[in-house]
This record gives sequence, structure tokens and C-alpha cells, in this order.
Amino acid sequence: MFQSFSQAIRDSSTFIVAEIAQAHDGSFTSAHQHIDLVSKSGVNAVKFQTHIASAESTSREPWRVKMATSDKSRYDYWKRMEFTPEEWAELRDHCLERGLGFLSSPFSVAAVELLNQLDVEAWKIASGEVGNTPMIEAMLLTKKPIILSTGLSTLGEIDSLVNLIRGSGVDVTVLQCTSEYPCPARMTGLNLLKEFSERWNCRVGISDHSGTIFPSLASVALGAKVIEVHVTSSRDAGGVDGPASVTPDELGQLVTGVRFIESALASRLDKTTLSESAASMKQIFGRSIVASRDLVVGHILTRKDLAFKKPGGGLSWEQLDLVLGKKLSRNILMDDLVSLDLVDGGNR
Repeated sequence: MFQSFSQAIRDSSTFIVAEIAQAHDGSFTSAHQHIDLVSKSGVNAVKFQTHIASAESTSREPWRVKMATSDKSRYDYWKRMEFTPEEWAELRDHCLERGLGFLSSPFSVAAVELLNQLDVEAWKIASGEVGNTPMIEAMLLTKKPIILSTGLSTLGEIDSLVNLIRGSGVDVTVLQCTSEYPCPARMTGLNLLKEFSERWNCRVGISDHSGTIFPSLASVALGAKVIEVHVTSSRDAGGVDGPASVTPDELGQLVTGVRFIESALASRLDKTTLSESAASMKQIFGRSIVASRDLVVGHILTRKDLAFKKPGGGLSWEQLDLVLGKKLSRNILMDDLVSLDLVDGGNR
């Protein structure tokens, strides 16, 4: 069932975003195929990246990771990643038809304007765009919620941006993000979720690049309300973000795990008493005092005559003194319950 980001904010539920980014490698057909792949996982939204090369880059931009492509420069790569406004509208419509929210990170004012025409419901500021003030100011004018990644920012820089966003009356969610591809466990920064929450008194989450589902699952237990993971069609698909991505099957496991953890956290158990089912199980797995051998009427019970075996429901071991040294009032067989009504002086 489709759940908007605004609804997730109201419900305080975890909003899970499948980051397709450039996994499509510039193929419009592949972009559509990725939407179909992630739609089966149960995520809330798909997120792309909207690049307009002439508005965001120059030919001097260095490669982050040089891939085996025909692109002579990083600028040429961004150019190849572009889709037309009509194609973006088609991708948005495909997401909505599949019950998915449509998000895309802009990387220029022109991209903000394009996406705003498509009615994206929230903005995602990528880690490398925290200093892109003209673009952020264009976002703020729309008054739409902002999801902020922090992979390349210090706390002081995030302070300034959070204050700017809030000063504009715009809602903000801050994501812990480590810009390592893939990100090792020791760099995930799960400890920062609590610090972020307390420092800015806002929703927090994680933009994970580990290529696994583990940091996302752990983050939910630590209070994350937004999770973003990169997705690839397969481990063999390649691409710049492939090693930092999860597969569609793993994405489905992540969603299942998040919803399980949410339910567990929302359900409080009271250990002052046992539930009806636990009380029943306790009797099954409990133990009772029984005869260790066949015994005849008049026998004086000793410790060697008694054993402690399953199931429960009879006398506990703490009640042993109630029957030791007492005379049997009738014959009993091995493994019969030893109860007070079987001994002289017991309660009949």
C-alpha cells in the first residue's frame, strides 16, 4: 500500500527508500526495469538522481571511480545519465502505478525546477551537495520536506544547514551517511543516530553504502525513521555503486526485517506476570516431585524415593520438606506425582 513521506512522518513509521541512482547506466529501459524489480520488495519509495550535466559540472571534474566506459570525462558520464523531462515524468508515473513514491536527488537549480514540475513530495540533499547553497535555497522555496545526507559534512556544517532549513519553516530529516563504497562495518557510524537526534531534535535515519542489510536493520532499533540503500539488479551488473548496493532479494529481506523490528519495538511486554500462553508453556517445561521407584502404603519417604521430572503442575522442589519423612497413605508407582494427599498429615 502506498504511503507518502508526509504520512510516514505523521505515523512515525520507518520510510524505506530504494536508491536506484545510476544503476540504470543511462538506459531509460533499465530505469523502468529497476522500478519493477524494487516494487516487489515493499519499499516506500524509489529514488533516482537527476543530473543535468551543463548545469552542474565542467569538463574539469575528476572521476570518483573510473569505469570501463566510452565516457571521456566525468562530464560526459553525467551527460549520458540525463533523461528528458518527458522521460522523468514517465518514470514518476511508473513509480506511482507500482505503489511507490518517486524521489530524485537534484544536483543543480535546473534539476530542482524540473523535479518540482513533477511534484516530488520531498527533497533529498546528497552528501556532496551540502555546500550547494543556490540549489538548497531553490528547494526551500517549495516548502517541501528535506532529507539530508551527511557523508561529507562535519557537525558544524550540518548545524548551519539544519538552522537554515528550519529557519525557512521546512521539515528536515538528518541521515547518517558514510561516503565509502562499500562502507566497512567500523565506518557505519550507528553511534551518531542518537547524537543527531538529540542535537537537532529531529527524525534521523541512515543512508547506507555497506552493500548489506545489517546497518539498516540495526539503525531501526536505534531510532532511524528513514532508510536509504542503493539497489542493483544483480551482483554482476557492475556500475559505480554496485559494490555498495543490495540486490532486490536482499531489499525484500531488509523490508521484512524493518517491519518486524518496528512491531517488536512498538509492543511492550510486562514481565511482572506471565501471559496465558507462557504460563501454559511453563507447566509443560516445568518439573514436579515424583516417585523415583514403586512404593507401598506405609513407606516413609526419603530423598532417594523422590525425583524431579517434567511436566510441571505438581509439587515444586521448594516444597520437598512437605513430604519428606511422611508416611504414604497408599501405593504409588514410579513417576507418579507425589502430592500432599498421598501422605499422612498432608492436606486431603
